[in-house]
Amino acid sequence: PSSAVTPDAEKTPGYWNKGARRRLELALALQPAAQRAKNIILFMGDGMGLSTVSAARIYKGQLAGGSGEESVLAMETFPHMALAKVSGAALGGTLLLPLLETPPHPRCFQTYTIDRQVPDSAGTGTAYLCGVKANAKTLGLSGAAVYGKCHTTFGNEVDSVLHRARLAGKSVGIVTTTRVQHASPGAAYAHSASRGWYADANMPQEALRDGCKDIAWQLVHNTDINVILGGGRMYMTPKQTPDPEYPEDPDQNGTREDGRDLIAEWLNAKQGARYVWNKKGLDEVEEDSVSHLMGLFEPKDMRYELNRNTSTDPSIVEMTEKAIRILRRNPNGFFLFVEDDHIPHAGGRIDHGHHSGRAKQALMEAVMLDRAVARAGELTSPADTLTVVTADHSHVFTFGGSTPRGNSIFGLAPKKAKDKRAYTSILYGNGPGYSIRDGARPAASLPAAEDKDYRQQAAVPLETETHGGEDVVVMAQGPMAHLFHGVQEQHYIAHAMAYAACLEPYATEPGCRAARRASHGTRCLPQPLLALLAFCMAALIVRG
Repeated sequence: PSSAVTPDAEKTPGYWNKGARRRLELALALQPAAQRAKNIILFMGDGMGLSTVSAARIYKGQLAGGSGEESVLAMETFPHMALAKVSGAALGGTLLLPLLETPPHPRCFQTYTIDRQVPDSAGTGTAYLCGVKANAKTLGLSGAAVYGKCHTTFGNEVDSVLHRARLAGKSVGIVTTTRVQHASPGAAYAHSASRGWYADANMPQEALRDGCKDIAWQLVHNTDINVILGGGRMYMTPKQTPDPEYPEDPDQNGTREDGRDLIAEWLNAKQGARYVWNKKGLDEVEEDSVSHLMGLFEPKDMRYELNRNTSTDPSIVEMTEKAIRILRRNPNGFFLFVEDDHIPHAGGRIDHGHHSGRAKQALMEAVMLDRAVARAGELTSPADTLTVVTADHSHVFTFGGSTPRGNSIFGLAPKKAKDKRAYTSILYGNGPGYSIRDGARPAASLPAAEDKDYRQQAAVPLETETHGGEDVVVMAQGPMAHLFHGVQEQHYIAHAMAYAACLEPYATEPGCRAARRASHGTRCLPQPLLALLAFCMAALIVRG
């Protein structure tokens, strides 16, 4: 259905039959794209469970002036999908190769960690980026590592798809609306027994003595990342260093106790590198003039889209576009990780919004992530770019109440509850929205429920709302997108992406050598040999 369709048209069977036939014809014409991927973009909506996707779809449509239900997200146009398991029993091993001959069909991914039925963003990040299930709150480490125990780090490190892509000669980047040292992006480059070791000031003395490094230090030294865009300035500079945006606020000062300026170290180590800290600086960066770009736009996490200063802070769409324009210059291709946390407190801003019980903030972040997906599609081609959209986990977020067609997604249910009080369609299973006044639940009302900072009611009182344990969806288009099908363990995502792009441990699989020749051409020659050829050609020209 389309927003341009009249209500009367929907009342006729022919309208629905025609639409179904069109979709059936598209399904019959769908063929797997079996060529290898030159580029990979992984969009990760932190906390973007299926209920969030559905509600964001309606919100998108209502923002455009429609009733909302008939709207379609850009990510929902992708032809292949799967479900990732976030809780449940392990199947063992990665079932990639047997699936290569399997016809595409819906697939689900489960997101549990080794030690938790309902996961956190660190354990899930290690799964979908590094390809192994791990323990909660640990980053880039196998399940043999113990949370908070530095000495269990060494020998248990696992490398991410981003790191392997860089070793293969691709450009790589990270875009996030949280601090760049947060658990989700951190899993792309860090090996840490604690997701909370943002800077050395956040680490126990025992861990420092045992030789562990903080996540900010690892951001600069572990992997040669070409583009780093997000928040997290305070973890990069020495203690009491004034923040460039908030110089009068000591709470925003640098926190490092080792006296190191990691931004300066990064700039000095990279030829053609540039650092920016506001939208003006980002806009001034010419893609052809830099090989490396670091943009840190807040001391900690970036602001919610609904709170963003559009003149000083870039959006996730703008950051994604800048990253792609820089990364796509590499003839070998690129890997880009884009995260939006949908909850106000602990992860991407989708995740953060849900944690605080503020559904409007979370859903606007989901809509913005989808706009970034759409913009990425305009800047790349599905012929050579595998684009994957997924979530690390869900939330105890739901909407219902027999609301009529076109009801505001943030509106009230049409009937009152058993306590004779109104309630919103959106509710949380637990969180800070729990409230009892004068011995009863307060009635929800409009327009208060439409406010961006309104907290939807919750059934159980908690300081912050929790993650949900149900499976999350994976949507994919481009080369090898058909590998995403059925119900899978979450760590399968990393393996499917690595296989699609001929990255370790699948670099020698059939078809990979031909794919490298096709994408590199003569540029696959070593740089010293190219320099020698150029010198010889120049000598011949001079002699001629």
